[in-house]
Amino acid sequence: MAFAMVTTAVRQTPTIDEPVYVGTATVYLREHSLRFNPEHPPLGKLVIAGGLAFAHPRLDPAFEGDQTELGRSVLYESGNDPWRLMLAARLPMIALTLLFGLVVLAFARDLTGPLGGLLALALYAFSPDVIAHGSLATLDVPAAGFLLTSVWALWRARERPRLHLPLAGAALGAALATRMSALPAVPVLLLLAALSVRHADGRGTERPGTARSLRRAAVAAGVVGLVAVAVVWAAYLAVDPRLRWTAPDTLPDLHGLRALAVDALPLPRAYADGMAVQFGFEDSTFEGFLFGRHYSGALWYYLPAAVLVKTPLGMLALWLAGTAALLAVPRLRAVPRLRAAAPYLLVPAAVLTAAAMTGSRDFGVRYVVFLPVFGAVAAACVTALRRRWADVAAAALVAFVAVSSLRTFPYYLQYSNEAFGGTSKTHLRLHDSNVDWGQDLGLLADRLRERYPGERVWLVYKGSGVPAHYGIDAADPRKVPEDRVHGLLVVSDSSVAKAEGRLAELIAGSEPIDEVGHSITIYRRG
Repeated sequence: MAFAMVTTAVRQTPTIDEPVYVGTATVYLREHSLRFNPEHPPLGKLVIAGGLAFAHPRLDPAFEGDQTELGRSVLYESGNDPWRLMLAARLPMIALTLLFGLVVLAFARDLTGPLGGLLALALYAFSPDVIAHGSLATLDVPAAGFLLTSVWALWRARERPRLHLPLAGAALGAALATRMSALPAVPVLLLLAALSVRHADGRGTERPGTARSLRRAAVAAGVVGLVAVAVVWAAYLAVDPRLRWTAPDTLPDLHGLRALAVDALPLPRAYADGMAVQFGFEDSTFEGFLFGRHYSGALWYYLPAAVLVKTPLGMLALWLAGTAALLAVPRLRAVPRLRAAAPYLLVPAAVLTAAAMTGSRDFGVRYVVFLPVFGAVAAACVTALRRRWADVAAAALVAFVAVSSLRTFPYYLQYSNEAFGGTSKTHLRLHDSNVDWGQDLGLLADRLRERYPGERVWLVYKGSGVPAHYGIDAADPRKVPEDRVHGLLVVSDSSVAKAEGRLAELIAGSEPIDEVGHSITIYRRG
């Protein structure tokens, strides 16, 4: 897994979101200011900054612009080496992703023993989605990993609540300080904290149904919540101890329950305003693409469909089998400690999935990247059946997952399973961060230099990279009359998926002759 992630990190140019995070992290280092990227809390960007500190990024002191322009300025206009900066930003996330693999191993081992732990670790380590997004300087995998760590600590709090409840609160706070999408899990984890303490009371002299036991359960939930809030505050104070903050001029107005929710949270004002920005995104209308259909708005079934395409078939089978075994264990009485595990593994994942399905942005499975993280632990429960055939079938399915994952190397972001034609066909069914997130601009530059030297290039690129920096001399074909567009027409597959009007006509009149990284198509126009 480490080899796959580092190899991927070294070869990929910046994805669409990464320059914003790298630019914001550079401002954290140089100016200790919170003014950029308020829609995401600072902890994940502080981790990125930890890597950037070794690369000593330069920041133009006279820079003025928004966060997108900031990322471009830091990477391409301030005298920095973008390859070196991106690797420095990605390596801490890779290390964090590997550490979360140890949490997966330990959690599954606690539930099912060593065999289940190894099964869970294998699924996690071969997950194309975890490898793809764990190798980027983005926030999705860290938030998912911190949430799993919190749930694992809550599970262990059933035995030693005084030790593990504060740890669960710290991990929950880390998730909240990384991505606001973790907020729907908060009430679930607070209830699990209370449940863990009631179980601990039942093991001792305290009867779980007494008033004193109920008070202890409420205190447990309060401890987890308070520690989580403290961690969020600490993340903001780590950036700027004076918490200087000015709300953006474009901050949307909130009314009703949204306004009450934002104002009621005991969190920094910058966090509350970031939530307002996120609510503004949810009120916007975006374009999506699913199974060849280009549409406006959001489809409630987009994420389940995308997960079906992007998850190895053996992994899907093990998720279902593990969930079934987990729910059947109370009747089978196979492993007593699994009888209470279902709420810890299944409820947080279900709540977060339901929340993600109601979102307005059909941009990719990264919004539910917690599924392969939690799903790996749930899958380990098949080993609780204590049947030789179950162990053999599980081993075969893990091998199937490993082969499928290895076959897509090094194109993990573009992966789709064999039932949907494999990685080379993903662009026919999905778009954006599922397949084409701007990551192959450097690979395109190499292809044009090696196979098409000196040819006229017309480029429609969906990404944050600067083509000219990589030696690509190209113009936008949509800005000139159609009869002037001759030579190579290069189009990002996300743009192909949503092509309309002029671009659709240009593509229709061209012949596809090559593809780059399963994310960019090269056409020839006579």
